[in-house]
Amino acid sequence: MNKTKFYTDSELVAMYINGNESVLEQLINRHRDKIFGFIYSKVRNQELTEDLFQDTLFKVIRTLKKGKYIEEGKFLSWVIRIAHNIIIDYFRKQNKMKNVYETDDFSMFDILHDNSPDAENQMIRQQMINKIRTLIEQLPKDQKCVLKMRMYEELSFQEIADKTKVSINTALGRMRYALINLRKIIEENQINLVE
Repeated sequence: MNKTKFYTDSELVAMYINGNESVLEQLINRHRDKIFGFIYSKVRNQELTEDLFQDTLFKVIRTLKKGKYIEEGKFLSWVIRIAHNIIIDYFRKQNKMKNVYETDDFSMFDILHDNSPDAENQMIRQQMINKIRTLIEQLPKDQKCVLKMRMYEELSFQEIADKTKVSINTALGRMRYALINLRKIIEENQINLVE
């Protein structure tokens, strides 16, 4: 009987950076409970913990993809540091007003689906579509895929689930995190979608 080879965190990170995207899940699953537990210990809210956990993973993926991870053999410590900074940012943002592009009365996604003939609206819509297309490319592959199918192909979540061979809950979750992460990119880079 063949035993599955055990890879160290460093080996898995190196494999991921060299293009083997499938190893990331193994790496995250290995440390999921500790990362999740750390975040929960700070915020004491299950749903918020899940959101901040996803934000942490998103930041980890972006940093790795940009080649900005410095190997010190302490992957978990590095991820916990990222989670800590994300928690601090979250609490800071709670004290600020919502950005203009996303309020109870207005959503950037309303304009994307506004098909009125008004020339100014059409121009704004096209600018936003172009900027959002560029931003979508920064999302993790599975989130990008679901978002594109939903927005551009207008597929139902059941169709997306069937096409990507995942459960409907997974498809819904990926869409939710894609939107959260898209907003995060916009906020972090202070992008004005309508200028």
